[in-house]
Parts: sequence; C-alpha cells; structure tokens
Amino acid sequence: FVGITYVLTVLWLLVFACSAVPVYIYFSTWTTCQSIANPSKTSATIGSLCADARMYGVLPWNAFPGKVCGANLLSVCKTSEFQMTFHLFIAAFVGAAATLVSLVTFIIATTYNFAVLKLMGRGTKF
Repeated sequence: FVGITYVLTVLWLLVFACSAVPVYIYFSTWTTCQSIANPSKTSATIGSLCADARMYGVLPWNAFPGKVCGANLLSVCKTSEFQMTFHLFIAAFVGAAATLVSLVTFIIATTYNFAVLKLMGRGTKF
C-alpha cells in the first residue's frame, strides 16, 4: 500500500502543479482587469493594458487574436463566465491540495504502523 500510495502521491503532485498554472494565468488577467476598471490606480493608458494568452503557452505564438487590450479586455472581464472560471480553478486547486495532503498523511500513518508492528515482532517476515 505504501508503494501504491507513493505513486498516487506523485501523480497528484503533478495534478496539483498543473492546476496552479490556470490559477496564475487567471490572477494575472484579473489584475489587468482591475487596472482597467480603476484607471486612477495606474499610470498606463487603458489601451496599453493587455492580456496575452500566448505568453503563458495556452495558445501558439501565431494565434490570432491571442492578445486582448483595452475596452475589449474590459468587456471580457465583465462576463459571468470569466468570474465563474476563477471559482472553478480555485476549487480544482484546493481539491488537488487536499488530496495530496491526505495521501501524504496516509503514507506517514502506514509507514509508522508498519514500523511499530516490525518492532514489536508482530509483522510478517519478508
């Protein structure tokens, strides 16, 4: 069980790492959206604030349009789909983290129980 759990932990560690990437991309885009929504808090003009999905590797470099700027980005930011995306990404990220923590806890508990049984002489001989 320890070996199987170890393999599952490594797989869930990959899931956790991969679910962190969309959260980062969304947070970067959301920060740009906040700058456009509150132009007094930034020194840049609204037209120069852009979100480019190509720089994260989501789209190939020759994708058109891979870049959204200014008022078009603000209209994207105001959609309900954009707001719901945040909640779904966070749910996936937290779910992967919780699974990872539970698998590590199981590995620790199983290893401890195996060591105690071996120490007391009740473990099976391998």
